[in-house]
Amino acid sequence: MKILVVDDSRSQTMLLGGILRGAGYEDIAEAHDAVSALRTLEEGVGKNGDSDVDLILMDIVMPEMDGIEATKRLKADDRFRDVPVIMVTVRDEVASLERALEAGANDYISKPVNRLELCARVRSVLRLKEEIDRRKARERELEALTERLEQLSNQDGLTSVSNRRRFEEVYEKEWLRARRDNMPLALLMIDIDFFKAFNDTYGHLRGDCCLKAVAEAICTVLKRPGDFVARFGGEEFVVILPATDEPGAVTIAEEIRENVRSLDIEHASSTAADHVTVSIGAASVIPRVDQGGKALLLASDGALYQAKTNGRNRVEKREVL
Repeated sequence: MKILVVDDSRSQTMLLGGILRGAGYEDIAEAHDAVSALRTLEEGVGKNGDSDVDLILMDIVMPEMDGIEATKRLKADDRFRDVPVIMVTVRDEVASLERALEAGANDYISKPVNRLELCARVRSVLRLKEEIDRRKARERELEALTERLEQLSNQDGLTSVSNRRRFEEVYEKEWLRARRDNMPLALLMIDIDFFKAFNDTYGHLRGDCCLKAVAEAICTVLKRPGDFVARFGGEEFVVILPATDEPGAVTIAEEIRENVRSLDIEHASSTAADHVTVSIGAASVIPRVDQGGKALLLASDGALYQAKTNGRNRVEKREVL
């Protein structure tokens, strides 16, 4: 446990440090004014944002900034709020002690310091600090678990891209954003050609591998942070392209189609090619106030149907009504 002793008297810091080392506390840091103490605390902040100091012994009477003001500043900073402070002072006036406790001090001890009293109070406060640290660690674990569960609930278990539930959430936000900013929003509906026949010919394990490979091929094309892909269901994927007009959407769709073709996954049961291909429907619109997001979905889905009707392994576009 690291203890920071703050006192403008060097003899006092040596005395307190000596008592603490004698009690088994080896990691003792010293500061001879409040500014230096704050600097020491800043330098000891770890990557997780926590201080490496576990306890501060703070003198009340110091030049420039007294211990009460320094404690107020510490307790106002999230990084140091949970670091306990024991005030050390020759003052025994009730008003000073009340101000110190109101500032956030956990305890106090009077000078001249009694060794047994100091060690007892330090042990008591450090036990409290250990419990606070355990609680914070449990909270972090819970936050990490909650974040992971949230991620899993939004992720397709097979392909690791987002699932339809997450798509619907993102699509609604992007539709409203595009309408607010008067910017185009594009959708691509993507279907693996003759995927049922692929499964029947090669088996479901190969079919799963095919789905994963196609999902990765789609993701490779999407470069911008706002571009979004999800598994829409079965062998269908959907791509959201913010700030993308129809020509831009068609260009990206063709890149995806070519990327899937370059996987060169054998598909002897396809009449579109001898390898796995995709059909893609593209549509883009600048959303109007009187228009719902379903219009763009229907247009891209209609374009996909047209791509299938026209022989598959192609990109078709459709105007949004």
